Amino acid sequence: MIRAACFALYVCAASQAAADCRQALALGLDVSGSVDAREYRLQLGGLADALNHPEVRQKLMAMPEAPVRITVYEWSGPADQVTLVPWSEIGSPAALDIVIETLRQTTRRDATPGTALGRAMQKGAGVLAQQPDCWKRTLDLSGDGKSNLGPRPRDVRDALEAEGITINGLVIGVDDPNIGDIRQSEIGELSSYYRAEVILGPDAFVQTAIGFADYADAMRRKLLRELDGLVFSQADLPPLPSVDQ
Repeated sequence: MIRAACFALYVCAASQAAADCRQALALGLDVSGSVDAREYRLQLGGLADALNHPEVRQKLMAMPEAPVRITVYEWSGPADQVTLVPWSEIGSPAALDIVIETLRQTTRRDATPGTALGRAMQKGAGVLAQQPDCWKRTLDLSGDGKSNLGPRPRDVRDALEAEGITINGLVIGVDDPNIGDIRQSEIGELSSYYRAEVILGPDAFVQTAIGFADYADAMRRKLLRELDGLVFSQADLPPLPSVDQ
């Protein structure tokens, strides 16, 4: 009787886990004044290309019974955050195609020139709070500069420590190849800033893109790393422990 009851609870727990989403992924894109029209297009198109990459598609589709949910928003000044893609459950190739096409069809709007990175973190944490049933909740912030308006990223990060979310960063360096070592130095400095002030969680990391032209490849690598390790089958569940009758 005891073993039968344990088995019933085990199956129920496994079924409940399979019914949930395995990851909520909020992607925040920097559209502040330092991002020109060409760079804006490279960023949105790069995200669309990364999501459409065969390896990323395979990871997203690997567990349709517990799908990934995605939302995308733009950020710049303290009062300027706009959702481009509302929460979308990626339970089929068609659902992913809609997200990709939405990004490719998005046109640039007027945005305030400031870089309110702390406010962008608050926005991302707020939308992730809408997905409490997901096994993991990840905020993926892209940016090409340090915060210069709004709350300090460090203060925001410290306030979010109890939320159980992960914040990763994608640092974008300047595109001009003629500045050579200066570009590498700037990317290194901004990466260090994100590590010290922005990222949150035991597995948090910073990915770098050497200019917006490298954004699609950097985002692909970042998504693969974020999605890795979150797929398992029923065969991966631990064996039912032996219980004496």
